[in-house]
Amino acid sequence: MTIRKLKLYSAAAALLAGLGVHAATAQTLNVAVPGNDMATLDPHRASATLDKNVINWMFNGLVRTAPGQFSLDTIEPDLAESWTISEDGLTWTFALRQDVSCQGDYGPLTAKDVVYSLKRAASPETSSYAGDYAAFEEITALDDHTVEIKLANAIPTVLGLLVPFNGGSIICEAAGEALGENFGRNPVGTGPFAFAEYQSQQYVRLIANEKYFRGAPQIKEILFRYLGSDSSRDLAFQSGEVDLVNGRFEESWLNRTAQLPDTTVQVLGPYELHQLHLNMSQPPLDDIRVRQAIAHAVDRAGLVAFRGEMLTREATSVIPSGYLGHEPQDLPEYDPEKARALLAEAGYPDGIDLKTVQTTLPAMLTTMEVVQAQLAEAGIRLNFELVDHPTFHAQIREDLSQVVYYGAARLPVADIFLTQFFDSRSIVQTPTAVTNFSHCDVGDADITAARTELDPEKQKALWADAQRKIVEALCAVPLYEMGQPYAWNNKVQFAYPLAGSLNLSPMIDETTRLAN
Repeated sequence: MTIRKLKLYSAAAALLAGLGVHAATAQTLNVAVPGNDMATLDPHRASATLDKNVINWMFNGLVRTAPGQFSLDTIEPDLAESWTISEDGLTWTFALRQDVSCQGDYGPLTAKDVVYSLKRAASPETSSYAGDYAAFEEITALDDHTVEIKLANAIPTVLGLLVPFNGGSIICEAAGEALGENFGRNPVGTGPFAFAEYQSQQYVRLIANEKYFRGAPQIKEILFRYLGSDSSRDLAFQSGEVDLVNGRFEESWLNRTAQLPDTTVQVLGPYELHQLHLNMSQPPLDDIRVRQAIAHAVDRAGLVAFRGEMLTREATSVIPSGYLGHEPQDLPEYDPEKARALLAEAGYPDGIDLKTVQTTLPAMLTTMEVVQAQLAEAGIRLNFELVDHPTFHAQIREDLSQVVYYGAARLPVADIFLTQFFDSRSIVQTPTAVTNFSHCDVGDADITAARTELDPEKQKALWADAQRKIVEALCAVPLYEMGQPYAWNNKVQFAYPLAGSLNLSPMIDETTRLAN
């Protein structure tokens, strides 16, 4: 579709003037997202989708997925020019590019920076993803431009852990040491865009990294704006004040926005799996009959209808479809009467009350309101404690919520998802905590065995067994899978087709341009 330029609505002008941002220039890309604020831009700590969106444009990994793609089948060199693998698959040697500079005044990137970064990613003290790197036994700089990684045992994907996603994003040692705990508010990478400014609850501003090794970006500035109000965000996009918008998680929004002239609308992957994690360590959720009741009270088809089939599809397991090792499971069918009977059998004929810490992020809150209504029909009263999104992430990791509604995409390999959400070593409030909110441990043996299984078919069978056991124990109730709805004015021009990105935002790099 093509667009005529629309006159700036006075309301949008007043709104954005109130944000305190300066007027956009031809080289400024204005992005709007449905959030309230940033939590952290430390890639080894960030877990919120909106934080990952910004990180996407600032960091590199040793390798990367092809621009615009998220499948690990498309992995290609990034900071590493090439690599070799020992015959036993346990020693990986990477030859680095010699033309890479850290942003700011932190000097050239060397092998010592890569060693520092990967060790940082592997430490629970500095990383939310340390468990992913447990098999990284030794990380050594052989010289200024050669890094050697020795594994304690074979793992499902080495290169997948080295893309610029979570722990794979490379941090320069001088910046990491100088900034310390302030790194999350002053991130420094090697990517096409560098951090410039952050205004709480307003925006993050990035500027072009003119020394970027692939060439200076054509876009010179990105304003990443937090516009929590759906109507304000829509108005800003329709008026032309915003060029690219993370839209509403509603099919009606997709259809309506697609009718705007000169606008592209797309649902980007990978799809996030949304599920309810049930804290099995607390009553009444320690009774499997109560967990079964919750599972039978949830109408997955109704949730897909609410969100729209263009945007969502029903979940089929406790890991997303399309991941290596995914195996469809027989999930409990929607049956409110059976749910009531299970509650009565468990000793709760009058129903139960449950607490959930719930983000005010609109897309998640509206979904949980639908879930809340579904559960209420079976006598399950879900009581919300509403908090902003950064506080939500903090409190669910403090084990303060009996029911955790969480949507996530990870590297598309079963091991990563199963380990982070269902391995007992990842239980929240433990030394190796990640995101096991349910205190689940029934799949531990299979998850651990699959991690080092060299036979691909046996490995898949172990992953399938782990999924079956987790579903049977109802550690979590899978709901649906959802892509990321984006729209952009066609003056935003990408040099390659967009399927998505692991960090769930369109890849803006040195090739992206704004047409006049």
